[in-house]
Amino acid sequence: MNSTGASARMPAGPDAPGAHPLAGAMIAITGGTGSFGSTMARRLLDVGAAAVHVLSRDEAKQHDMRVAFADPRLRFFLGDVRDRDSVDAALVGVDHVFHAAALKQVPSCEFFPQQAVKTNVTGSHHVIEAAHAAGAASVVCLSTDKAVYPVNAMGMSKALMEKTAQAFARQHPGGGTTVSVTRYGNVMYSRGSVIPLFAGQVLAGTPMTVTDPSMTRFLMSLAESVDLVEHAFVHAQPGDLFVRKAPASTVGVLARAVATVLGVPEHPLEVIGTRHGEKRHETLLSREEKSSALDEGDYFRVPVDARSMQYELYFEQGDAAATRQVDYTSAGTRRLDLRQTVDLLHTLPEIRAAAARRAAAGYAVPEFAAPAEVRATDPVRR
Repeated sequence: MNSTGASARMPAGPDAPGAHPLAGAMIAITGGTGSFGSTMARRLLDVGAAAVHVLSRDEAKQHDMRVAFADPRLRFFLGDVRDRDSVDAALVGVDHVFHAAALKQVPSCEFFPQQAVKTNVTGSHHVIEAAHAAGAASVVCLSTDKAVYPVNAMGMSKALMEKTAQAFARQHPGGGTTVSVTRYGNVMYSRGSVIPLFAGQVLAGTPMTVTDPSMTRFLMSLAESVDLVEHAFVHAQPGDLFVRKAPASTVGVLARAVATVLGVPEHPLEVIGTRHGEKRHETLLSREEKSSALDEGDYFRVPVDARSMQYELYFEQGDAAATRQVDYTSAGTRRLDLRQTVDLLHTLPEIRAAAARRAAAGYAVPEFAAPAEVRATDPVRR
């Protein structure tokens, strides 16, 4: 029984023959109607989750998702993570929580930083505390590479979200709810991704607007972002931070790859300059985090710094290994060329469908290599 008095439908466990770790569990997804949330919901239903609670503030998207999924195990809760009561209602009886609700648009958060704090920091605190009160076994909080050395309000608020999750872990070492964080870069074709923008501009016959062609960005598919969260669920200790190793490309190469996929490789580019709060390169792990990171194949796991508030330890004990590390950045990871970026794009269902339509219309779209040749999990420079 969990703390609400409801019978917790715990997962069968990773060692059970043929069972997925989340089979039979009740899971809540905040921001569940977004790109990640809907993809995660589909995965959970496919692996046999007993119920999936979707908390979001967009009633139109909830309606569309209800019609598209048509699955009675999917339950919708209209609310906002800023409102603790609505979070409490969505988390009654759940075993696990995936926290994806956030304000993610960098320019919007630059102009309205208080709103970013209310959703990304205070809202995250509500989710973590509500999950603990509901007796949930785990909470996985989704973060971003922009939280590392943040230069914009969105990144700063997500960095504080990470600190909120880690502070809970320190303060509740045996509290029964494992809170961890996943951090990832650009999720291809998600809401806010530049790829749909480029594709729309190519299809409309207008120039692709590029901020700085030499900027680099990590590339990860939605499916890989879900894999990262599942990895965190199975392997997390309280306060852990997980990062998936990923390749990167320049924004210029990415734009040219989108145009190539759609059969117009010489489509014009228009350089418009850096937007509010943008970095030239992104960082997934700082050198300080890298010094304590554990290599888990396709992932890095960074245990929480569990030192106490005995401040004298910070002056008498240090970490010499940190000075020998370098940041894990989009400039230093494996760099994809045009052909590799084209083949990686073709692993996306939306891109394959768009390319097929263009081919049917008579455009000369390229043939593609097998996805395994350019998997986002290929080895990267460490």
